[in-house]
Amino acid sequence: MRITIITVCYNRVLTIENAIKSVLAQSYPNVEYIIIDGNSTDGTKEIINSYGNKISQFVSEPDNGMYDAINKGLKLATGDIIGLMHSDDEFYDTTSISKIVAHFIYDKHTEGVYGNGIYVSNDNKERLVRNRIGGAFSLKKVKSGWLPLHPTVYLKKEIIDKYGFYNLDFKIASDTEFLLRYLYKYKIKMNYINYYIVKMRMGGMSTNTRRAFEVFYEDYKIYKYHGLAAFRVVCLKKSIALKQYLVH
Repeated sequence: MRITIITVCYNRVLTIENAIKSVLAQSYPNVEYIIIDGNSTDGTKEIINSYGNKISQFVSEPDNGMYDAINKGLKLATGDIIGLMHSDDEFYDTTSISKIVAHFIYDKHTEGVYGNGIYVSNDNKERLVRNRIGGAFSLKKVKSGWLPLHPTVYLKKEIIDKYGFYNLDFKIASDTEFLLRYLYKYKIKMNYINYYIVKMRMGGMSTNTRRAFEVFYEDYKIYKYHGLAAFRVVCLKKSIALKQYLVH
């Protein structure tokens, strides 16, 4: 079973190498690694190129934002399973992909899996800031503002081909729309694996507190778009996140 990992980046010279090393260090052997760069100018491209043919496919060209770049990667992907590794993040350990693939092999009917993740401070100390324990999946939780941590989500390629890519009408929180579409609208068979999958650094687009209001408003539009009680659900979603910051 082949797994595709997609990393998108733009001017991430300080973090891209850790992300690459994290993917290349995985114990699972059958990995396709695709990197989509937005035509970086800070040395990011040079770091990526230094890994040569260890990177399955590398594209560097201007894009229309992160989700457009992810869609480019999805169009190139050939793996049976597809997941993301953001350029600021790393796998939790070298067995993360093996654990993901093992579940798909164990349960042939599984269409997607997700796990746990941690957010750490954006410094050398990597202090734990937020602990995301996924917990068992339920549609009731989704309707109440819960969603799995996006970088821990892995889906079968055939499902992505069927239900579509990221909606570029949403510039900040298209991952929320993507997950709602798959989990709430199409109700795919999603399973939880109780393992830490990813370690995320604070400061990315989804963790930047300066953009909190913009994210709130776009989340509101997304939940309304899917026919849910948008203001109530988004408030519940933010309260879930706050509890994760307060309780480690």
